[in-house]
Amino acid sequence: MTPRICVSILPKNRAEALQLIEKAEATHADLIEVRLDRLEYPNALTDLAAHSETLKIATDKGSRKENEHHQMLIAAAKSGFEYVDAELSTPQLEGLVKELKVLGAKPIVSFHKFGGSLSISELNSILEREISSGAEVCKIVTTAKQMEDNLTTLNFTSASFSRTKVVCFCMGELGKVSRLLSPLFGGFFTFASLESGSETASGQMSVQEMKASYELLGYK
Repeated sequence: MTPRICVSILPKNRAEALQLIEKAEATHADLIEVRLDRLEYPNALTDLAAHSETLKIATDKGSRKENEHHQMLIAAAKSGFEYVDAELSTPQLEGLVKELKVLGAKPIVSFHKFGGSLSISELNSILEREISSGAEVCKIVTTAKQMEDNLTTLNFTSASFSRTKVVCFCMGELGKVSRLLSPLFGGFFTFASLESGSETASGQMSVQEMKASYELLGYK
């Protein structure tokens, strides 16, 4: 087993996005998540999608109006992004997921719990909703308030990966354990920052830290 690492970048503009994509590809990341939060115009997305051969995920966590958010995700799919991430709470999610698939993108449906952890039954309930929406990858991220919260997400991942592609771990400083180990428990991939100081979420390790840790554990 080779753990898959997705490097997440949050560029301010097209030029920075192209530069960060090149840096991420140089780390031999398996995927690159391009956070579109700060990008105003979707007409640059084709350049970003075509830049480098590494698989890319388009994600928009910016504070756009609902129709603008929808249009940005559709534009990313039209531009050639292999994956497009939509939150489970997105209005008319099933229609969006179908449209993304028609355009050739693989939909990731995600859920984030920023205030704490979830029980196994709650995780299963969310997974069922994501599968029902038509997701090709189901992402559930909680926040570790105690070390044991990592065990919940790892056990859930281990029990669920045979049903669908699952990305599940804990955010926060205490969540680093599950961020690192989730692919070893069947997670489809995990997230890393490009380097220390460029984290896009709490508790992210750098891609080099993750690769070094996997090597110590005997995974390359």
